[in-house]
Amino acid sequence: MSSPEVVLGFLEEAEPWRLQSPQFPSKVGGKPAWLSQTGLPLQSDLECEKCGLPMVFLLQVYAPISGQDRSFHRTLFLFCCKTPECYSHNDSRCLKVFRSQLPRKNEFYPYDPPPDDEPQTVSKEDNNILSRSGVKLCWVCGCPGNKACSRCHTVTYCGKHHQTVHWKHSHKKECLSAALPSASASPFLFPESELVTEPEEGGEEGGDAQRGGGEEQKSTEGPSLSDTLAESDLEEMALHETEDNKVFQRFKRKIASEPHQVIRYSRGGRPLWVSSSHVPAEEEIPPCTCGANRTFEFQVMPQLLNSLCVDSTGASIDWGTVTVYTCSASCNHGDQYRSEFVWKQDFSADQLTQHRNT
Repeated sequence: MSSPEVVLGFLEEAEPWRLQSPQFPSKVGGKPAWLSQTGLPLQSDLECEKCGLPMVFLLQVYAPISGQDRSFHRTLFLFCCKTPECYSHNDSRCLKVFRSQLPRKNEFYPYDPPPDDEPQTVSKEDNNILSRSGVKLCWVCGCPGNKACSRCHTVTYCGKHHQTVHWKHSHKKECLSAALPSASASPFLFPESELVTEPEEGGEEGGDAQRGGGEEQKSTEGPSLSDTLAESDLEEMALHETEDNKVFQRFKRKIASEPHQVIRYSRGGRPLWVSSSHVPAEEEIPPCTCGANRTFEFQVMPQLLNSLCVDSTGASIDWGTVTVYTCSASCNHGDQYRSEFVWKQDFSADQLTQHRNT
């Protein structure tokens, strides 16, 4: 049986209209272009599980499933915390992912999608499609927010934290003035780009496909019972370092031909790990609440960090790779956005040095 196709994602500048919901975009940064206009994640759903602060939208991938009408339109939304201290080694609680899907015939979009080579002319009210369902969005992050400014009542926020961010950024000067809220980008958001995709050429290397894919590839050889405990520990460390290096070298070979890839998409395929450590066992990937197993769908590559403007002296948000697992049945859950599973794997200290030097 052949492996599922791997599709690579790259960043590209795009006209703002191409990144709006009616165009069903895949994109990085900016505000989320929500698919379904109802049942959006709650404010509490979008808080970091470590620090409790609101997460920021990282990226979305438009990934319809051919032949499944309920998933004719289907988008995955990934959010992350901006607090560097929350990025503990191999700790995934600073990331969350949600799935939204719609049939071709739905209440929000035309049955036949608009041409993708010319912007639609719409009224100001229609430009924010959420106004039709009465959902108010936070000016700072674009997530649901019904906390209005108590003075002007013209802008809303997801909570006090983002209201403070906007006040310091520009709203202090605008509030109660004749000026409309600033159209400038929120300082909280990541730079916005379109995600364009193309198939990976070459596929899996025959030998590499069997190396470093997970824990089952680790060496089963161990020290004899006559070895001392100290010798046993040293042997285990040596074997692990050798296996870890194999996995990392394979990672570098796979991305060498397309070093600017920021995502790898392969629904039902296998992730490209950066390390032999902290690879999830099957039982560590929880099934969907519908009962179906979750399968790998896409991963975020470390190269994306270069485009997020997050580098700082000292701590910064970081990852080796972020993998996303979704319901294999892509089940429906009414009109609600469905939470899926995310797993963060980090580089070891030695790998991080090597990666930054390449």
